[in-house]
Amino acid sequence: MTPADLTCTVLGAVRRAVEEGALGGAVAVPDRVKVERPRPGGSGDYATNAALRLAREARLPAREVAEVLSAELTRHPGIAGVEITGPGFLNITLARGSRDALVRDTLTNILTSGSGYGHGRALSGQVIELRHRAEVRAAVTADAVRRLLEAQGALVRIDAYGDEAAGPAPTPTPAAGPTSTVAYEPSPVPAGATAHELHRRFGTDATRWALLRAAAHDRPRLDDGLLVQKESNPFFLVRYAHARSRALARAATRLGITAGYEDDVDAAALLAALGDHPAVLASAARLRAPDRVARHLETTADAFLGFQHTVLPVGDEKPSAAHRSRLALAEAAGTVLAGGLSLLGISAPEYL
Repeated sequence: MTPADLTCTVLGAVRRAVEEGALGGAVAVPDRVKVERPRPGGSGDYATNAALRLAREARLPAREVAEVLSAELTRHPGIAGVEITGPGFLNITLARGSRDALVRDTLTNILTSGSGYGHGRALSGQVIELRHRAEVRAAVTADAVRRLLEAQGALVRIDAYGDEAAGPAPTPTPAAGPTSTVAYEPSPVPAGATAHELHRRFGTDATRWALLRAAAHDRPRLDDGLLVQKESNPFFLVRYAHARSRALARAATRLGITAGYEDDVDAAALLAALGDHPAVLASAARLRAPDRVARHLETTADAFLGFQHTVLPVGDEKPSAAHRSRLALAEAAGTVLAGGLSLLGISAPEYL
């Protein structure tokens, strides 16, 4: 059961509750409901606020609506259980078979799509013009936003204005048709540093990471900490995790182990990060916020590095289905990290 399948299942539960009169006669079935990962402190595989949305229209307490929907959802064979938390959130735990199928589908999608995993057509047909000051941070951010928008199907033009030195401006994408214009102007870098100065001090990749990792209203971190080769440095963490995934693949080849999801893998945090990647890219494009991608890559890298030690056999241990499954997950993590870095215009070296 994929997130899209679960969304349909929740809508079906709402529809049955309405048809049976359990929510009163004036409730309309919504066009869609929100299904997402549980928030910190939550339980289960997914959560929905459908009960909270329906409560006012039904003129019932949200927890009472949640109890009705919970009873409907637990009838589905793909759902192992539903817990009601807070004012009326529904936390849904998938049945083992559904969870395995979701993992297998996610990994297959990642390994098949490669760096295109998470790209979509949500903005297909839209023509967007990004206008920004001729300043290094604005130029780098506009370029990353362009990449994100194009990955969701939009056609993008970039227009720089002003006289400040910002390095070469990105080449506009030819487009025709109705255009929406967005003035994208994040806070400039301290002391008005130019692209040449920053690239000479930190290198292109580290400079881009620093300028894109900070939210538009925050000041980017531009100091020697960018060059520290430790996992405490987020820039190093993400690229190191990618390099480790590739090193594991090379070692697996020498051991004759091929990747293939065959067995349950105890890596909930990493699986969640990989599964959330498409939604993160879509949200980052919609909100013109590449910092969301950078933070998600950090989450993915951290989860992978906590898992990597289980991928290959240790000592006299013989390769098994579990190792093949873990290797598939490691390769998928590397693919997601490389694809995300590419959208930020940052390289993903295989050796680090």
